[in-house]
Amino acid sequence: MYQFTERFPKKRAFITGAGSGLGKAMALKLAADKWSVGITDINAAPLAQTAKEIEALGGKAFQYTFSVSDKVAYAAAAKDYLAANGGIDVLINNAGVGDGGLFEEYSLDNWDWIVGINQMAMVYGSHLFVPVMKEQQSGHIINVGSMAGIANMPNMSMYNVSKAAVQSLAESLYVELAPFNVGVSIVLPTFFKSAIMQHNRGPEHATSVGKFMAEKQKITPETVAEKILEQSGKGKFYIYHPYSAYWISLFKRVFPSLFLRLKVNMFKKKKWVLENLKK
Repeated sequence: MYQFTERFPKKRAFITGAGSGLGKAMALKLAADKWSVGITDINAAPLAQTAKEIEALGGKAFQYTFSVSDKVAYAAAAKDYLAANGGIDVLINNAGVGDGGLFEEYSLDNWDWIVGINQMAMVYGSHLFVPVMKEQQSGHIINVGSMAGIANMPNMSMYNVSKAAVQSLAESLYVELAPFNVGVSIVLPTFFKSAIMQHNRGPEHATSVGKFMAEKQKITPETVAEKILEQSGKGKFYIYHPYSAYWISLFKRVFPSLFLRLKVNMFKKKKWVLENLKK
């Protein structure tokens, strides 16, 4: 039993991007504790499968098929979930997409797309549910960010910027909501096994490495989900997993200039490789 289950006996959670991967893993783990879980995804079929598995585990599923970047659709889903459950205990802002490409080559339309999903969706969800949590004087928000928002590696500025915003939002809300007994956590992982690059819009030569890294990992979404629910349930704000993420963050804080120089050298070598691959 998770500490969240002890803290929130009404057991009400809302999770975005729950049709697969990390979102689904967290939904199923809460379902095993008999939670009522609102789940969203842009694809109806995998979302329906998640709902079926939630019900099989003894939980209750509320399905909402829409893009989290659509604030009107999001508002309708939140209203329906709150009406059906009388409130919310845990909001997990999980939905996200990965991409890559040089800054000047990535179109502004694509910037709107990735920021809408990775950044604004977390603003929408928090904006819709925070008033309810403050009125309840209870609740917890989990933002799934990325070490990319701290490391800011080259060839992925669009992803870095959107994930840096996720952390900034979480830190801001942590302070604002503390007086109302509402907790906040930010998850800062490096790579684990996922399909985060499945909807990428950047060029193949710029995204192939990210796809490979995400697909070859041995760390599963279930392992990461377990860590997130355990640590956020204990009230931990910064959640690093795999733990290598913590050391990357620490290295940058202690040696910021060296960190930048190492990235420049790394990118110079990578740029040479990419240029020769194109020939």
